[in-house]
Formats: sequence, structure tokens, C-alpha cells
Amino acid sequence: MVRSCNFSFQLTQALISPILATVLGLTATSVVNAQQSNEPSVKPGAFLSGQQISLNGRTLPGAWLQQKSKTLGVKTYLSDGILREILGVDFRNNFNPQRQPIQWFSPATRLQSLASLLTGGYRYLDVTNFIKTAGWQIQTQGNTLFISTPTAKITAINQLPTPTFRTVTINLDRPSPWQLRQELPVKKKPAKTPSSDPDDIILKPTTPPNRDWTITLDSIADPVLVQRYTPTPEPPLLPNSLKQLTPEFTSPTPPTPEPLIKAVKVVKNQTFVTLSVPFGFAPRVITANNPHKLKIEIRPDALVTKNIAWARGIRWRQQWVTLGTERFPIVSIELDPRTSGLQLRPFIAQPNTVVGTAPLIKSARQNLALTAINGGFFNRNNRLPLGAIRRDGQWLSSPILNRGAIAWNNSGQFYFGRFALQETLTTKNNQRLLISYLNSGFIQSGISRYTPAWGKTYTPLSNNEIILTVRKNQITSQVPGGNAGQTPILIPADGYVLVLRGSATNNTEQLPIGTNIRINSNTTPGEFNRYPHILGAGPLLLQNRQIVLDGKSEKFSNAFVQGKAIRSAICTTTTGNLMIAAVHHRAGGAGPTLAEHAQLMQRMGCVDALNLDGGSSTSLYLGGQLLNRSPNTASRVHNGIGIFLQPRLRE
Repeated sequence: MVRSCNFSFQLTQALISPILATVLGLTATSVVNAQQSNEPSVKPGAFLSGQQISLNGRTLPGAWLQQKSKTLGVKTYLSDGILREILGVDFRNNFNPQRQPIQWFSPATRLQSLASLLTGGYRYLDVTNFIKTAGWQIQTQGNTLFISTPTAKITAINQLPTPTFRTVTINLDRPSPWQLRQELPVKKKPAKTPSSDPDDIILKPTTPPNRDWTITLDSIADPVLVQRYTPTPEPPLLPNSLKQLTPEFTSPTPPTPEPLIKAVKVVKNQTFVTLSVPFGFAPRVITANNPHKLKIEIRPDALVTKNIAWARGIRWRQQWVTLGTERFPIVSIELDPRTSGLQLRPFIAQPNTVVGTAPLIKSARQNLALTAINGGFFNRNNRLPLGAIRRDGQWLSSPILNRGAIAWNNSGQFYFGRFALQETLTTKNNQRLLISYLNSGFIQSGISRYTPAWGKTYTPLSNNEIILTVRKNQITSQVPGGNAGQTPILIPADGYVLVLRGSATNNTEQLPIGTNIRINSNTTPGEFNRYPHILGAGPLLLQNRQIVLDGKSEKFSNAFVQGKAIRSAICTTTTGNLMIAAVHHRAGGAGPTLAEHAQLMQRMGCVDALNLDGGSSTSLYLGGQLLNRSPNTASRVHNGIGIFLQPRLRE
């Protein structure tokens, strides 16, 4: 079994569709009763579900289903993200979304194939026979599925040099669940650029340090192995008085290269093997049998190519794309928008306010997205949006700086372009004032408007604002905002607040209490008015298959445009599909520039393409887990774009 590890809940109760109930031979009543039951056993004909897995005593987030029938006995289903990320099961290529071939400590020529079910934001795989073959014990209690695996022993850990890359092998006496994650690197203080984007930062050129990766096995290593790889403590520093008596060497000894195996430790029947991996390299993990072992190759091209029909209308791909002499790893999800039952929607981190951030993996799970990618820019300090977000015709945040955006409807039609939103305030006496921004964290002199979509209250974002409350199209109050961040103002459910900043505060006499006003809104170009859903980011990369990258016109700094970083994108393809993609570091080097990003999307078959927020924000989610990185290395984000089962299929 080969698994790429270049990239590496609280949830509402899983929703079980009538389709799934029919497939399993259940009545709607039995589904509801089973979901409310806390009994540890499964009664005949009942259906249980939960969102927690207890693996050998460790509680982890993970969706599961279980059903018992008189003829089939107990059938257990796990969300496929748990199999991939928690148990170490490798998914192989397939073209039938109803079955998933897997490999786990078994010959590559003998693949198991698990039946799949799609419901409630997850793809579940039937692991009944898999668990039985592995000799695991399972039971349910309330929301939790308990899994107990036989105790495994690690018999050897070896480091093997090869002509092209270094390899670590871990020998076992039997198969064992395993996980791999990248540890967080030591952060360096960034140098801020003049751009308004909080992510628009650069670091001074330095030699990238090695990065730590940890392999965790539900196995126990022999104490001799642990001792062999226990780091030697550094010698104590000499006092200055003794340093003066110590002769100095004119040719100091060069530093010793970091060993690949940094440490091995055993904690509560788990063994942790920490590897020190050079920048530009990553682990590729291969499991084998006869004997059972993990083979970890440290290589610049760790990503394993995949082409998996994950669900009807949803395909997961991993591939290398070449530009000149450089090769870039790209993980993507392709959606056929003509597939009935699927819906593309923007979402935000917090359900009732645009203020706030969260890890994409958490937001996607809470919203029951099948798959998702991070969206547009935001301010990391105050956690406010910096760009267009429109959902179901309602503006959650307005566009800024004429930046690129994608617009779409529920019929599978898409539109890409740069655009602006114009709002005009008109009084009864035909006085007209321009409203610069709507529900935006972008702070400029002028008038901004905040509706209930912003949240229940508005707290001043700058000093000395004048705040007008409007109810039923009439100004009902006018108060000074005072200092930024101090006094929240209630946003009426039947109105909004107007915020006057800078020179716009001179308009207070034209807007006294009791003034009747109306708001007119329009977009430029007007094509964006036709679409209920819009997500802005930028820069725009492609239009009609041609590269149209122009960071300057979208007010991005030169450092942002020319820098090399991990990046994400959304595009339409030549086949009429929609694709969301994460592009990571090139083999042996850094991520793409924006110009390279545009060329990569062009080579991926994109017709129109938009760059999304990138760097540590880049997160591609599928079925409960991230596909492109370890979750602990992904930053909190403000918004995203998700693919969902339509409500009629989830209710």
C-alpha cells in the first residue's frame, strides 16, 4: 500500500437520507429512533450513527454508521477520511464511485473493494469484512464507535541510504493502524508589505530549516530501539571565565547534519517516530506484508498520483504538472455541475455573523460539505472579510479594489471577472451619497453599510466614526462611535447601520434623524447581478483559456505577485466541469509564483480561473479530512466554497 504524505468535532448529528434508509431496508421511524438511542447494542432493523471514534482508548472525531438486519447481521460503515488519515488505509484508483479499492499491509495485486454510501456530508465505506479480517473488536456506545486492535510490536527500525533519497523502514509483527503528520515549524516574524491584504507578506531569504514529521503507530517498540534513537543531550555551556582559558580553533568543526530519525518514544501503547525532513522533501509511506512493515521514503516527489471517482459527479485527482524543468504537485477535486443532487455554495466560519475564523476542516464538517476549499482574503487580526461574498442573493461582504471573482447559479452556469459593487443612498430631497462598502472589514474614508448579515451588532472599526441606525428606510438615531473596538451598536433586524468615516462625517447634517432614505445597488459589470452566489479573491488568472493575470490592476503588491507560495484556485474546465485545486511546493523547491500558478491552471485544462487565498490558508477538504496537508499546519480561514448534497437529499 502506497500513500502520499506530501500533504498530509464537533458536528451536528449526521443526517441520514431516505435514499440511504431505503438502501439498507430501514423505515424512517427506525432511523429517528436509532439516532436518539444511547444503547450500546444494535437491535435488529435499527440504524445507529455517531461522530466519534475511540481507537484503542483515544477519542477522535469521525463519522460512522451501523445497521443490523436478520439476514446480513451487523454492518459497520466508516467515513473514508477515518480510513485514510487515522487507520493508514490507502485508496487506489477507481472509476466506479459505488466501490472503493483499498490496500493495507497487503500485496498490491490483491486489493479489497469496499462498498460506498454517500449521505450527510460523508462517503461511508462498508468495513464489516475488513475489520473482521484484521481481527479488530468493535462496539458502540451512544455517539462513539469503539475500535480495539490487537497489540502489535515494532521489531526493527532502520535507516537506509539510497542513491536518490533516504529511507526508513519500521518492521512489525502484525498490521497496525498508523498516522503521519507534519509538525508546525518555528514561526519567523514576517515583514509587512504595503498591501492591504493580511496574507500579503514576505520573509527575508534564509536557508529553510528541516521540518519535523511524526509517524504514530498503535504499536510498542522494543526499549532497545527507543534507546538507540534517544537524542544525546547537548553539553552545558562554559562560563565566560572558562571560555577565556579555552584555546580557540581557527578551523571550527563543521556542523553535523541532522539525523533523519530524530527521536523514537513510546507513550501509552503508541510509538512516535519523529523524522527531520529537509525543505523541499516529504515522506511517502508504503506498507507491505511478509514481513509486515512501513517503508518511509524521504523524497522531493512524494505525492502519489491518484484518479478516484469519489462520488457520482465528484472526482479526486493527484498529479504532477510540468512547467519547463519544474514539476508541481497538484491535488484537485473536479465537479460535474450537471449532476443532480449536488450544489455549490459559499460558506463562512461562523453561522450567524461574518466576524470570525475557524479551521476549514471544522467549518466544512459543521456545514456538512462533501468537499470544500478555502475562499477569499480576510484580516487575520480582526477576523473580518476583505472581499466579495454573496450567498443566495444576499451580500455577506462586498468586493474591494476591483478584484477578481467567480459567480454562479444553481443551474451550473459560471462567470469570472473583475467587478465592483456600487450602492447609492438617496434622500427624499434627491440628495445622493455614495456608499463605498457593504459588510466589509476594508476600512477607508467614506460611508459603509452593515446589515444583519454582519451580525447582531456593529463595533466601531476606526476612531471617531459617526453611526446612523436605519429602520424601515428611515434614520432613527445618529451617535458618535468613539474609539475603535469599544461600544457595540445594535443592527436592527428590519434595517441596517450606516458608518461615516473620515471626510464622510461632514455629511451628518444632510442625514438628520427622521430622514427617509432608499438604497440602490448595482454591479460593474452588470453581468454579476444575474448570479445569486459570488466569491471574490484574486488575482484573476484565466479568461477564455488566456492568461489575464494583472496583479497591479487588482492592487496587489509586487511582493505578493512575484513571491513563491503554496496556492489554491477555482476554475471551469474545457469539459464544462468545475475544479478546485491546491498547488504545493515544486519538487525540491518552493511553491509557484502567480505567473506559474496561471500557467499550471492552463495546463490543467482550465478555461476561466481565479486565484484564491493561499499560503497557510490553502486547504482542500474531502469527506471529513484535508487532502493536501496535515490539519495542524493549516491556518484558520474566514470563508470557503463547498459542494453539498441538496437539502432534499439530506432531509
